[in-house]
Amino acid sequence: MRQSVKAFVMQDIPLYHNLVMKHIPGADPELVLLNHYYEELDRIALSDMTRSEINELLEKLGFYKKAQPEDEVPEELRFAPAKDSPFKDDRPLKSSMSTVDTENASSESNPEVKHTDL
Repeated sequence: MRQSVKAFVMQDIPLYHNLVMKHIPGADPELVLLNHYYEELDRIALSDMTRSEINELLEKLGFYKKAQPEDEVPEELRFAPAKDSPFKDDRPLKSSMSTVDTENASSESNPEVKHTDL
């Protein structure tokens, strides 16, 4: 894994709301966009991107980035980047959560990272 991707995983992921890292040994790092129902919407390869390019991508996708990992998320951005609440009857088209699959990074240093099989 490129150093810039590893730096993003270790230093930036904890700042993003609704962004979860899932470590998959041997897999190339990619951003997997999911909707509220955990249905895959898109996959974006991160291997050839720089740390700043990944951050720019997440900003364009509408992810909320906190200044510090422990900062509160504003109520209006709780479902970001989704534009709708997941509790409506109709299925939203925007993603509500994403995972970053990585090869040589670990989320063990962040005990609040949720580990779910998606």
